Amino acid sequence: MAESTGVERGIQSLLAARKSLKSSLEKSKAIGLALGKTGPRFDEIEQRLPSLEAAVRPIRADREALGDVGGNINRAVGPAAAVLKVFDCVHGLEQSLLSDPRKDLSGYLGVLKRLEEALKFLGENCGLAIQWLEDIVEYLGDHNVADEKYLLNLKKSLSGLREFHNDGGGAGEKERSQLRLDGGLRDAALDKLESEFRRLLKDNSVPLPMASPSSLGDQACIAPSQLPVTVIHKLQAILGRLRANNRLDKCISIYVEVRSLNVRASLQALDLDYLDISVSEFNDVQSIEGYIAQWGNHLEFAVKHLFEAEFKLCNDVFERLGLNVWMDCFSKIAAQAGMLAFLQFGKTVTDSKKDPIKLLKLLDIFTSLNKLRADFNRLFGGAACIEIQNFTRDLIKRIIDGAAEIFWELLVQVEIQKQTPPPSDGGVPRLVSFVTDYCNKLIGDKYKSTLTQVLLIHKSWRSERFQDNQLMVEVLRIIKAIEQNLDVWMKAYPDQTLAHFFGMNNHWHLYKNLKGTRIGDHLGDSWLKEHEQYKEYYATVFLRDSWGKLPSHLSREGLILFSGGHATARDLVKKRLKAFNDAFDEMYKKQVTWVLPEKDLRDRVCQQIVQAIVPVYRSYMQNYGPLVEKDASSSKYVRYTVVALEKLLSSLYMPKPMRYGSFKGTPPSEKHKNDVDLRRTTSAVV
Repeated sequence: MAESTGVERGIQSLLAARKSLKSSLEKSKAIGLALGKTGPRFDEIEQRLPSLEAAVRPIRADREALGDVGGNINRAVGPAAAVLKVFDCVHGLEQSLLSDPRKDLSGYLGVLKRLEEALKFLGENCGLAIQWLEDIVEYLGDHNVADEKYLLNLKKSLSGLREFHNDGGGAGEKERSQLRLDGGLRDAALDKLESEFRRLLKDNSVPLPMASPSSLGDQACIAPSQLPVTVIHKLQAILGRLRANNRLDKCISIYVEVRSLNVRASLQALDLDYLDISVSEFNDVQSIEGYIAQWGNHLEFAVKHLFEAEFKLCNDVFERLGLNVWMDCFSKIAAQAGMLAFLQFGKTVTDSKKDPIKLLKLLDIFTSLNKLRADFNRLFGGAACIEIQNFTRDLIKRIIDGAAEIFWELLVQVEIQKQTPPPSDGGVPRLVSFVTDYCNKLIGDKYKSTLTQVLLIHKSWRSERFQDNQLMVEVLRIIKAIEQNLDVWMKAYPDQTLAHFFGMNNHWHLYKNLKGTRIGDHLGDSWLKEHEQYKEYYATVFLRDSWGKLPSHLSREGLILFSGGHATARDLVKKRLKAFNDAFDEMYKKQVTWVLPEKDLRDRVCQQIVQAIVPVYRSYMQNYGPLVEKDASSSKYVRYTVVALEKLLSSLYMPKPMRYGSFKGTPPSEKHKNDVDLRRTTSAVV
């Protein structure tokens, strides 16, 4: 029993040893497997150790020193983190600012303002953040907390940032610096606003409608603003943002471009090509006088309708920016839209050749400008319109000097024409008809006050006095000079009959064309009556010495009761008819080219001639015509029927179609070559 018990203990001990050994083997196996897997990890750690060593190497300070550095680093990184956060906000606005502003202009402007505020923050704080980072790097170096190579790399990076930031020193550089800060986002947004500004203007700028150029006078005096109030408010809002970003000049350029084109489009309907005419393209003022009349109407329309509207609109749109801004804008529109072209045309007229018609046209131009004087002063009186002011002053000076020069030379030119021969047709010289009508115009309702004003200004420039009646006195001197010319011309005719015909013609012309006029009133009834009497006298002498001699050829002497027989009577009738016919033919041939331009005088003279000849001829032919009418050669003696004779006499002295040219006669002497040419056409004086 005891022995078996010992054996069992031995077996249990062996089993326990076996189990322990087996467990140990399994653990060894597990450890072996684990060691097999750990080998590569050790290799990986071994490979990473150099980089970890490099990362830790810059930090050479002990734990206490590193604790002090941590606080300084946190204070430097805080502002930098804030700057980075604002950068993120800027990029968050990109989608909104790259959209079309017309969809929500006010919202777009609000986003743009946020961008401007963000850029302002960046501009003010980037430098501060860089400075703090530079300070901490300097601290690390001073306390040997980090490796020198590491600090050198940090300094290099911060130096680049500093250089980047400091590039915004000047005005242009500052904009480029901000461009780098937002990647050009703000400029892109401003470009879109400029495009929207242009679109709003173009879509709402419509040329002023006109029915026709002839309806200019029916237009309202002042055109209303041509842009809706809502559009003006949008333009003002855009201007505010563009001005805040130094884009005002570009904005004004856009406004001037669009609105000046709109004004030009309104003027196109008026056909203003004549404004570009040069002095070399016309011979004298008369060839363009139609344009001068249009010019006054067109200028008034442009000033009172178009430029008035632009003046008001500039004020409405730019009023928040100050007087200088919107006045400068308006002046550019006026210049580019064609105001200077209107003034240049006036200057072209003043540069044309001197003649009396030019004086009237200069007065027309002066009247147009004077009528618009208040408008000119109000619209173009600012400092911004100095070019238009100077051009206008120069034009007015040219007009006044030119008009005064022509007027004061008129008398001299009339006296010079005394040297020219009288007209061969005995008619009224063009000088006489022109000057009488011309002088009536000068002191008529249309020109008297204007000419007086012009002469008064001209005298005042020379510190000379101008008497109230000086204009009339000078005009009367010109009429008296015409009288003297008539006396000289009458004496120049070798044919006294033609001289009397000329005297009758011209004295009647003076009487008729001056009676009932201001000139006639100043000359007096006795002066007018004298010329009427001269006309009657010369008419009587003319008829007596010419046509009045013809009836004597139809004498009845020796033909009473056919004394002496038929043959004798027939021969006397033939002889006397032939003498009458020859005298009539000679007289008619001589006077058929003579002219009586005044219809009333022509009718009266022809009637007197008919009364002096036709009744005598009719009676003679009734009584003695049968003696020769049956003769085979009767056509030699009876050349005219009574009706034909009366018709010939009644058609005498008809005026020929006027040839619009220079007055006949020798040209003025060389010393007067630059004076007013009174020989020029008179077609404009109607």
